[in-house]
Amino acid sequence: MGLMDATAYDAWYDTSRGRWIGTVEFRLLSGLLHAQPGDTLLDVGCGTGWFTRRFAEDGLRAAGLDPNPDWLAFARAKGPPGIRWIAGDARALPFPDRSFDQVVSVAALCFVEDERRAVAEIVRVARRRFAIGWLNRTSLLYAQKGQGGGSGAYHGAHWHRPNELLDFFSGLPVRRLAVHSAIFLPAGNGMARTLERLLPHTLPWGGLVVISGETE
Repeated sequence: MGLMDATAYDAWYDTSRGRWIGTVEFRLLSGLLHAQPGDTLLDVGCGTGWFTRRFAEDGLRAAGLDPNPDWLAFARAKGPPGIRWIAGDARALPFPDRSFDQVVSVAALCFVEDERRAVAEIVRVARRRFAIGWLNRTSLLYAQKGQGGGSGAYHGAHWHRPNELLDFFSGLPVRRLAVHSAIFLPAGNGMARTLERLLPHTLPWGGLVVISGETE
């Protein structure tokens, strides 16, 4: 995608619905990582850097990796200057083992061929914890946006059921895997926001399903 696409995508997070969805997802991911100020964090498939910037605002030493040079250029221009922006492939992360305290990925592996390999790379470079979000096939969002190859920004994405995602971690040096989800009603209206506050995020029906855990 070009730079204009990056601008439009990032601007969606400035809308009422986009800001709500992004904030709910960020809070879930942040809570699962248990990160502390000063920890290092890698955001795999960072896109325009919206989540990367949020983690940096919480005091983490954040880096964002993405294969798209236009989106990285947008992220770099938006700043802040303390964030590292790196061009790279999620299936071959250009870092030594255990390079980052925390590693996060937000609905990015859904667009990667060989997701299992990308998961293994995330686990390899994580020193403590990881949280990986995917698009959830058992969600209302899938019924609205995912069928028939997907529509809009979801075109071509892979959607998974939570039990399928756990299989990606088979044989890897991980422990305490947990499944959470967020955005049960994607409309973002008052009912959706109320339901999001009331339902526990351990339910597996949200549009974003997150697998978190620790590295051994």
